[in-house]
Amino acid sequence: MNALTGDEIVEEVSGLVEAVFERLKPIVATAETILDQPEVHATDLDRLRPRIERGLGGIVVGAGFIAAPDTLADQRFGFEWWTTTADGTPTQLFISLDPNSERFLDYTRQSWFTVPRDTGRRHITGPYVDYLCTDTYTLTFTIPVRRDGRFAGVVGADVVVRELERTLLPRLRTLGGRAALVNAQSRVIASNNARQATGSLVRDPDIPAWWASGANALQSDGTTLRRCGDSPIALLVTTPR
Repeated sequence: MNALTGDEIVEEVSGLVEAVFERLKPIVATAETILDQPEVHATDLDRLRPRIERGLGGIVVGAGFIAAPDTLADQRFGFEWWTTTADGTPTQLFISLDPNSERFLDYTRQSWFTVPRDTGRRHITGPYVDYLCTDTYTLTFTIPVRRDGRFAGVVGADVVVRELERTLLPRLRTLGGRAALVNAQSRVIASNNARQATGSLVRDPDIPAWWASGANALQSDGTTLRRCGDSPIALLVTTPR
């Protein structure tokens, strides 16, 4: 079979995705070890800090563990999240966990939480503007955490889109025509042209329908659409006719 357009980019994106999830695996293992005790208190989550800090750096600007409601014995919600400052120093992020507070964030409604909870599988949310942590377009990678076989929360990582662009834009620009990385909902993650800005929607081809039909490589009428490994990210290339 002949090489399809963007082979190297597809492989590179797949590699970047898997590398982020690999960083999260030790945090998942530590979280499940902490949860493997009769009672877990909020202060027990402090033991995650060394693992989380080792997962930060490079394209990963934030990481941590978010507990499912009532997982902790002493409070309904649990949130242990760390970010990096401009000089790379880890800083803990605090949010209101009080449902009666005006600043309460009900993270149980966020897709980076609900999809792993409902499917039992890892997930990538975004691109979306993350007003809580980064204030810019972000991808959030999450893996479900289990306790006694039941969902107990997620371990996650934030990747800022502009950091991905620094790595991938030079490759996207080598392709003829318009080239973009898109998610399963047709939202552009990164592209080599101003018409396909990050966060914008691609309406042709119908990417959600393509994804639902199996996401097999498509090459027709100047359009190439290919999934990047096992991730919910695809490379779309449109060449002039």
